Amino acid sequence: MDVLTTTEMERADRLTIAAGTPGFALMMSAGQAVAEAAMDLVEEGPIVVVAGRGNNGGDGFVAAAELAARGREVSVILLCERDSLQGDAALAAKGWKYPVLPFNPQALGKPALIIDALFGAGLNRPVKGDPLDMIAAVNANGTPVLAVDLPSGINGTTSAVMGAAVQATETVTFFRKKPAHLLLPGRMYCGRVRVADIGIDAQVLDEIKPLTAENVPQAWRWSFPVPRIDGHKYARGHAVVVSGDLASTGAARLAARAALRAGAGLVTLASPRDALAVNAAALTAVMVHAVDNPIQFAELLDDKRLNACVIGPGAGVSARTRDFVHTALTAQRHLVLDADALTSFAGTPDRLFEAIKASDGLGVVLTPHEGEFPRLFSDISNKHPGRSKLERVRAAAERSGAVVLLKGADTVIASPDGRATVAANAPPWLATAGAGDVLSGIIAGFLAQGVAAFEAASIGVWLHGEGASEAGPGLIAEDLTEVLPAVFRRLYDEFGIEY
Repeated sequence: MDVLTTTEMERADRLTIAAGTPGFALMMSAGQAVAEAAMDLVEEGPIVVVAGRGNNGGDGFVAAAELAARGREVSVILLCERDSLQGDAALAAKGWKYPVLPFNPQALGKPALIIDALFGAGLNRPVKGDPLDMIAAVNANGTPVLAVDLPSGINGTTSAVMGAAVQATETVTFFRKKPAHLLLPGRMYCGRVRVADIGIDAQVLDEIKPLTAENVPQAWRWSFPVPRIDGHKYARGHAVVVSGDLASTGAARLAARAALRAGAGLVTLASPRDALAVNAAALTAVMVHAVDNPIQFAELLDDKRLNACVIGPGAGVSARTRDFVHTALTAQRHLVLDADALTSFAGTPDRLFEAIKASDGLGVVLTPHEGEFPRLFSDISNKHPGRSKLERVRAAAERSGAVVLLKGADTVIASPDGRATVAANAPPWLATAGAGDVLSGIIAGFLAQGVAAFEAASIGVWLHGEGASEAGPGLIAEDLTEVLPAVFRRLYDEFGIEY
């Protein structure tokens, strides 16, 4: 499902209006959707609408009138003088046949529901003065809150909290989600998000051409590899995972098992000779091959059937690891770089980026977490208040020539061509040792099957999150590969694929 920035959403509105649908008709539909959500959220009791001066407030007035028409007790608190409203918001206010209450926190009382229609998704300045006091009062009230489009105080594009924000129980947005419904910290303020159809034709997307999507199966349905009835293991690719030394072998084994479980036909663990016995004893379906140096690794990759590699989990931060990466890039293998492979280039990231671009950049996936990201992209600050995670990852992908996957509760995957997906399906217990190694292996498993890097990364992240949900609280990394078959079955059912 496409995700629209506030600018893109404004354009969707303009295109719809230009095609003949009045703006007020869109506002009426939005307000009615809010009223419907309010009825679902609280079946009885008084409702207070906190309305701002813009179209968000207009939606609130329409919702108030609709709820009153359905017999609900409704009050409206308005930020400004009623006769100062303009445009569609003024028309909506005329539909409210009752007085408005002064913009005073005490006017909230103790209703059954507060509808937050104060600020829209386009808020781009810090909240101050009376609105700040009202947001604090709404949050302190203890009443369920229904936010219109986005909780007031959240920037819809960057997801930043602009000084303070309403903590909503539920949010109703229109046509498509905004980045702030998926990215942190904004997502944490939204509660449950429902997307309402207000009469905007999806064909407007053909002209807008959004580059961001929520990372759900619909985003990569037609890239998902389904084994053919006449297929065999050699047709499903052969992944290679580079192991660390004797004391650091577990991470590579996690990745190797995950690559096999994700569908790679064969998986080989390239192991230092001194760790060969340990790796061989702990693995069954995964093969083990002695590789002590980059020359031996290059010899292994002389077999063109070995088409995807994972380097980084437990590999060690060293010149040796850098040499292994360059060897894989020279061999033009699909490549997942994680953990130690990323940190090994912390002092010379441009060398890595140049090597990626000299090979097949779209076949390389970098999977940093927030601690590793600045080691490669030090000037793309993860603390800059005006730059969203989505913007940072896009910039990193363009600079590196690789698909960049920045892990977290709101994992973002971006391609050098500007496409991006945002995942919101990871439960908190996925934050456990070794989970990232499993993710690297899953992605490599799809790369081995011929899935393009951006789609392989997006599929891998979704499966990773769903696997964690399937396993439940108490998850450890080893559980993820064991629950993947159940997730695959659900996905096959959703796609209508027989198995």
